[in-house]
Amino acid sequence: MTLTERILNAGLRAAFRIACRIDTSELRRLPAHGPGFILTNHTSNVEGPAIYAFIQPRPATALAKRELWNNPITRFVMETWRTIPIERGRVDKKALAAAFRALDHGQFLGVAPEGTRSRNGVLGEGHPGIAILAASRQVPIYPVGHTGFNEMMRNLMHLRRTRIKFRVGRPFEIVLPKPVQERRPTPSQLRAVTTEIMYQLAALLPEDRRGRYRDLSAATTEFLSFTDNSSAGRTPGAR
Repeated sequence: MTLTERILNAGLRAAFRIACRIDTSELRRLPAHGPGFILTNHTSNVEGPAIYAFIQPRPATALAKRELWNNPITRFVMETWRTIPIERGRVDKKALAAAFRALDHGQFLGVAPEGTRSRNGVLGEGHPGIAILAASRQVPIYPVGHTGFNEMMRNLMHLRRTRIKFRVGRPFEIVLPKPVQERRPTPSQLRAVTTEIMYQLAALLPEDRRGRYRDLSAATTEFLSFTDNSSAGRTPGAR
């Protein structure tokens, strides 16, 4: 880690602790080393930097929209963190290749499967990109749900601190049937995998923040293999 990155991370941690009542204790459940996916809900432009700053010194990177490189300040942050730019709305093969290289080098890869921010804090529909990534590399997925970030700017305007809380779910991998592994998964299979992944993330959020994944009794785990060898914490109602 460069000196610039150390200073940036320390400054961000201090700023979040001043502006927020932030509970990061659950982030300690993440292992010290990767590879693995860190899967999060997306409610603001600041939860990604918060997670990155607070999980250090774990080796990590993330996929981020290419538009962040258009602003000199956010470009500086993205380049300092060696973040991977991705073109939204299409299959970005260059970004996917960089993501696979990061995983192959033992890094954590941060992914927001909704693809865009939910300004009201309600979980949006998952996009199949996460299923494509996860099915291509047999590495653990760590779902990380958070609340509070979408209220942060409004609270700052009123000089109020925001309560931020993280929850880390059970790690799992994607396991496809052997005939599927031998060919490219169909769109319907990718949608099924994506839905199962999203329910694992939804289970970490309050009921009113789960969106279309609110009914946890509808969750299935057909394509999921939990890697912690524990029955505790399984998505309620999963079958």
